[in-house]
Amino acid sequence: MASNLVILDHALSHHNLAELRDERTPPPRFRALVHRITLILAAYATRDLATRGSVVQTPNESMEGRRLDGAAPLVVPILRAGLGMMDAMLELLPEAVVGHVGVYRDEETLEPVEYLVRLPAEIQGRRAFILDPMLATGGSASRVVELLTEQGCTQMDLLCIVAAPEGVAKLGNQHPNVRVFTTALDRQLSSIGFILPGLGDAGDRLYGTPQG
Repeated sequence: MASNLVILDHALSHHNLAELRDERTPPPRFRALVHRITLILAAYATRDLATRGSVVQTPNESMEGRRLDGAAPLVVPILRAGLGMMDAMLELLPEAVVGHVGVYRDEETLEPVEYLVRLPAEIQGRRAFILDPMLATGGSASRVVELLTEQGCTQMDLLCIVAAPEGVAKLGNQHPNVRVFTTALDRQLSSIGFILPGLGDAGDRLYGTPQG
């Protein structure tokens, strides 16, 4: 297994992922399942955020608790499917700042084509969490990492629901310090770059648009 890959082995993620994969799952239910799985992934991926001691007065006595320390994290959904994961991430990290990157994959070359970049002015020193339900070829994720690196971000993780070995390998080769948190490592990519067995087109299934 790649050193940059973390597969979350959790009964609830397995349970929800099975329904998420089902072609009969309608968009409202698909969105709810993506939200649930992201909560599980995010709770695990954020477990090592920096904290500091803080005195808390309970109804009985004072004690030292722990609070998040340092700059608020940065959450970057890759449009459009990554938006389906954003609300769950902000539910756990309401203080996070949000950037958006729009990237689509050219159907012939399978290379990423960037069409939108909206990042906060100050991202240096922030831990970034990149969101995309599927890591397929790895091209889009790699491009987003490059954009964040250019702006001074040095600590990044990618959260995805399913990943292909090809995408994990590409991201690991190009950006070995970026960890990939996922609930499943699927078998392979198809000849047209779809994950097998995969989820289908996550963006289409999230928003009910025709799958082509």
